[in-house]
Parts: sequence; C-alpha cells; structure tokens
Amino acid sequence: MKDLSVSDLMSTALMTVGPRDTVERADLDMKLAGIRHFPVVDERNHLIGVVSDRDLLRAFGSPEIKRVVIKDIMSKKVQTVSEETAAVDAVEAMLEHKIGCLPVVGDDGHLVGLVTETDFMLVAFRALNGEGLSR
Repeated sequence: MKDLSVSDLMSTALMTVGPRDTVERADLDMKLAGIRHFPVVDERNHLIGVVSDRDLLRAFGSPEIKRVVIKDIMSKKVQTVSEETAAVDAVEAMLEHKIGCLPVVGDDGHLVGLVTETDFMLVAFRALNGEGLSR
C-alpha cells in the first residue's frame, strides 16, 4: 500500500469542459455522467481550472444564469499532482486543502488524469476488507 502512486488510482477517461462552456451544459453533463468534478482545459488540453458540482449549484443562484460560463465560476488556483506522486502525498494534499479531487498533469502541463476522494475511499474499502487493489 505504501508504494501506491497516483497512476495506480487515477481515472484517465475524463470528461472536461472549456472556459466558455455554459454552466447549464456542464451541469447536465455532470449529472448524466454521475461525476462531481470537471477539469477545465484550454484548446491545447492544458489544465486551467476545476469546477465542482458545488460551484455549479452556487451559479444557479445567479439571476443571470443564462450568461454564466465556466470561466466565471471555476477555481483557477488548482492543486495538481503528477502520475509519480505517492498516493499518500496526494491524499494528504486533498485533506490539507479540503478538496475533492486532484488533476494529474504531465511535465508539459497537459491533463492526463484525475484522482478523487472516491478513488481513495475505494482503497480504504478494499484495505478494510483485506482485498487487493486491482480495479
């Protein structure tokens, strides 16, 4: 377990949004996919932010909801990790910053994955049941 890295846990089949996408569209996509976080990427697939289901919920309180786009509500100062980051370091960062996900970026700044609190809950569940970590 101590040898786990982010690459052992992260999801790589990601849905993303762009900064000019509408909040309404992102909300629908998030609900359909059953996820709680969207990495926000530019046209070169570089990570520029993260938007959560809570961000979307707050946006729906705006009387101008039709004009609100992702860049207006996304978190721009995003904690990230690399694939080689130790899983224990990633979960420590999530706890310290009180965040539910960490985007995984390559050396070139491209988004390569996402590790979430759910990924760590699965590790805990399997460990508590005496199971291995295979997916």
